[in-house]
Amino acid sequence: MELTNIGTIKELFTKHGFAFTKSLGQNFLINPSVCPKIAEMGGCKAGVAAIEIGTGVGVLTKELAKRCDKVVAVEIDTGLKPILEETLSEFDNVEIVFGDVMETDLHALIKEKLSGFEEIVVCANLPYYITSPVIMKLLEEKLPISCITVMVQKEAADRLCAKVGERDCGAITVGVNFYSTPKMLFRVNRGSFMPAPNVDSAVIRLDISRQPKYTPKDEKLFFRLVHAAFSQRRKQLINPVSAEFRIPKTELAEMLISCGIKATARPEELKMEDFAALSDKISEK
Repeated sequence: MELTNIGTIKELFTKHGFAFTKSLGQNFLINPSVCPKIAEMGGCKAGVAAIEIGTGVGVLTKELAKRCDKVVAVEIDTGLKPILEETLSEFDNVEIVFGDVMETDLHALIKEKLSGFEEIVVCANLPYYITSPVIMKLLEEKLPISCITVMVQKEAADRLCAKVGERDCGAITVGVNFYSTPKMLFRVNRGSFMPAPNVDSAVIRLDISRQPKYTPKDEKLFFRLVHAAFSQRRKQLINPVSAEFRIPKTELAEMLISCGIKATARPEELKMEDFAALSDKISEK
């Protein structure tokens, strides 16, 4: 069954009475070359287990199942259940868990369904509207996974893979670099989907850091600082940071300078070590 064939997809939808759910950001892949590349570049191979987030009609799921020993997919749309039972019928190493990944206890899911696997990877074609929350959930929960390979909106990919301290950097860039090493893999044009979105996509891979690259004294305060700083990303960070931590601007200016940061710096100018140093300085107050 060619799941990237528009005719096949439409027949499946008609047969099972399925309709697109716009609120879930459903765009189904019809480019046959994309999913095999995601699976290969996402580390899928014998001895490895994969977690997929959002199955669609099972295009990526099939490629993961061909390569990995087991695939557990979390899918929010229960309307896809009869379609997936048909499209994935040949695979006995796939299990679909219906639910919202943002409300799923992933540690419990891994313990229950993937115990015994030494390497677990995550692969997904993420809906644009939930890209950042899902990625940060996967990273912040410090799951026993080796990498995350996801297809996201091209603009989001640029920001996720930007270098901290450059203009494209945002709070999500800092978060991703705190927990992993991001890498842009390849671009996917908008015509690869049905229905076609208004923007292009890209596939990125986040290799999870085995040991923390940065160890601020207070991790929660570190991220509180980052989010405050980027709440006004084009303005001098002294303003939002002063307001967030209730530190007089004159005092905060001295703290910035003592960390080797100019008092007039904008958040996009700071590198990871700058945020860590300022975070530690604030935590000492």
